Amino acid sequence: MKILKTLLVTAAVSVAMMATAHAETKKIALVVKALGIGFFEAANKGAQEAAKELGDVEVIYTGPTTTTAEGQIEVINSLIAQKVDAIAVSANDTNALVPALKKAMDRGIKVISWDSGVAPEGRSMHLNPSSNPLIGNMIIKLAADNLPEGGDVAVLSATATSTNQNVWIEEMTKVLPNYKGINVVATVYGDDLADKSYRETQGLIQSHPNLKAIIAPTSVGIVAAAQAVTDAGKIGQINVTGLGLPSEMAGHVKSGASKSFAIWNPIDLGYSATMIAYDLIGGAEAKPGAELKMGRMGTVKLDDKNEGAMADPFIYDAKNVEEFAKIF
Repeated sequence: MKILKTLLVTAAVSVAMMATAHAETKKIALVVKALGIGFFEAANKGAQEAAKELGDVEVIYTGPTTTTAEGQIEVINSLIAQKVDAIAVSANDTNALVPALKKAMDRGIKVISWDSGVAPEGRSMHLNPSSNPLIGNMIIKLAADNLPEGGDVAVLSATATSTNQNVWIEEMTKVLPNYKGINVVATVYGDDLADKSYRETQGLIQSHPNLKAIIAPTSVGIVAAAQAVTDAGKIGQINVTGLGLPSEMAGHVKSGASKSFAIWNPIDLGYSATMIAYDLIGGAEAKPGAELKMGRMGTVKLDDKNEGAMADPFIYDAKNVEEFAKIF
């Protein structure tokens, strides 16, 4: 009887220990370029969806109030002090975040970048929302498809140090010879601030009277540019295109300020980044050729730079934008 009682107590303790271990919450920080941006708010919805699906995850959605590397470094240092299990960051600067993120990795924190990458020394892997060549080609194609005779085109980017923006513009430049008659006359930076992006668009309109299209590969910039074109009475003369959110661009498509634009689903992107971070916490290794789990999005295979792509960009226009505007 005594032996049986001992066995029962031992079993009960073991079950309790297993339950406690299972219930231990993993803290995954989703660090964005800046708070208050619709694209990242949508990504957070996906991250929270992943956390709910996994059950033992707390997603800490955070970022600076402005799109600066200094602001993100301050946030990262705070997360290190909180002893989070993983940091998934969309970087404002490729290199500036590396020392802080290396410090995080030295403390055992899993670090990945998504959307806008960090230099390889500062993360274990990077999740591109799509392939950079596909995005670069898409943003110039969106402009060229509505300019059969060619014409002057300008680019309104985010910050001058923004990793993803610079790569996409570089890829766009590579394929530019494929689009005859398209002439890129300027690239300006709105710093992912609505008011500055609006002013930069006004400057483009004034400086380039023959401007036919503005490409903004940033969800903040494309909305500001469309509004500036509208306010200048240039609808029908200047087409605004690039990467944006259906919920924010539906009105501008309806007005004609934008004929079409593209984006991947930011909800899926935040979801995938969270799932990958969780896989790494669980012991998965980020190395060339590895396939990391992304939940309902399947898996992502890493290339020789430990980078992977989630999905192809999707085009939105008058035929479908209202439908998707209800979602994100």
